[in-house]
Amino acid sequence: MATGELNPSHYPARRAAKVVQHYLNTRYGSPYRLFELHDVHSGNAEDVADTGRKYQLEISVQEIISNTTEKCSAEVFFPRGEQQGSPEVQAKCVDLLKINTKAEEGALYQQYKMNQSLLLAHLPDSYGHIEPGMEPFWHLGAVVSSFVMLKESNENTLYNMAQVANITQLETENDQLKFDCHILLHEMVSQEIIHWKLLFTWSPPEGVKVLQMEQLLHTQTELPISITLF
Repeated sequence: MATGELNPSHYPARRAAKVVQHYLNTRYGSPYRLFELHDVHSGNAEDVADTGRKYQLEISVQEIISNTTEKCSAEVFFPRGEQQGSPEVQAKCVDLLKINTKAEEGALYQQYKMNQSLLLAHLPDSYGHIEPGMEPFWHLGAVVSSFVMLKESNENTLYNMAQVANITQLETENDQLKFDCHILLHEMVSQEIIHWKLLFTWSPPEGVKVLQMEQLLHTQTELPISITLF
């Protein structure tokens, strides 16, 4: 892996920048707030002893629902060796976090908290279409997929969400809306489509909380990999 100044259009810088997108979605994403990498302006990489590699980035991030773009500074550290785990991210985006979505989120929450019939949706449907009323749940699927992509990312991966195969609302006895979600991720380097099943909750005050991740393997004879988060 190269160190020093990076070409912003090449994979090393873009892989690290994509991790910032996932980080922002896990921290601040909602049915009405979804972040996407817009551009990489500059990047620098350095080895940190034998513990990993640190990337310093200047990027533009877009909040796609409001169509707001901001230039942000970020730092991504990829651990390696025995300590290898999820990337560690720091990002400074001021204006994007000021976008006010309280009214929309409150209305959506009340609608589905009071619904007599629980939601079941495939996004997009078999015709590649998403009804406008279902778009917030596609956004939620994208947000929870970022939890998987952040956890699984390293210097040799580049993930995108391909599809929300289905999202199902579950009964709950508390104030959170609870969902079961099957998502398809596209790993760009290997060109593999990877299936994950997630259990998560959402409410405007608490945000998105992923309770369980389960990677669905290719053959039914293999047991799924299950990860419970607290």
